Amino acid sequence: MTRADSNSETGRLLVTGATGTVGSHVVSALADRDESILAGVRDPASAADRFAEEVELAAFDFERPETWGEALAGADRLFLMRPPAVSDVKRHITPFVDAAIRTGVEHVVYLSVVGAEKNPLLPHRKVERHLESADVAHTFLRASFFMQNLNEVHREEIVERDEIFVPAGDGATSFVDARDVGEVAAVALTEPGHRNRAYDVTGPAALTYRQVAGVFGAVLDRGIEYADPSIPEFAWHMRRRGFDWPYVAVMVGIYTTARLGLADRVTDDASRVLGRDPRTLREYVADYADEFRR
Repeated sequence: MTRADSNSETGRLLVTGATGTVGSHVVSALADRDESILAGVRDPASAADRFAEEVELAAFDFERPETWGEALAGADRLFLMRPPAVSDVKRHITPFVDAAIRTGVEHVVYLSVVGAEKNPLLPHRKVERHLESADVAHTFLRASFFMQNLNEVHREEIVERDEIFVPAGDGATSFVDARDVGEVAAVALTEPGHRNRAYDVTGPAALTYRQVAGVFGAVLDRGIEYADPSIPEFAWHMRRRGFDWPYVAVMVGIYTTARLGLADRVTDDASRVLGRDPRTLREYVADYADEFRR
């Protein structure tokens, strides 16, 4: 399908970060809607078995501008996310946004974080401000902490040590399921009424990590404890596990935000967009239970 024979809500979509925690669910949700999707991935050959046959793949890397043209060809809508490893927004992200607009992208749905509008130092806010000043419709999905981080990052401690090892103190977090974020993105990209809006995409409740441990224990039918290590203990533990220091620093920042009581915002934005309640943490643990079995 080309832009010439489509309207702005049924043309081709480019999904960046298509193999990531949220991007993969954006692709799935769009595929369920029979959309024409181009998934931007670093290595199409190695990623091919992760997608349905109808999803087209293109080599794409924010840090390789020579890949941008093919990925953007014919696209009128874009799901944009900033990989944590791409820290230089002005060098890699905003030039890509400008290239997307030049080649015909009319609507950008950007994956941001809750509270970005209040912190001008966040790279997410820098991207938001660029989109606000650009000649393009935009939708900001300011998401809370993904439930899937518990299996993607912290599975080892849960499986091997029956503990959740994060330095969040007694702070609560409005955990959101990445599947719901993906579905919100799909709605925003394909249905009218979502342009030039911002949504705080959270789960239905804010929970402390002691409560999280209790949910895990109840669903998995074994005792799960919340370790609550100090920040230095957590940082050294994650470094020994093989995470690099920049990523560890990001995690420390996330859990410090929770520790300070700044991660507990709960909204009904997801339920209003989806027309249903977002998934609970209990539903997430039940759906992913096999990953936490010994």
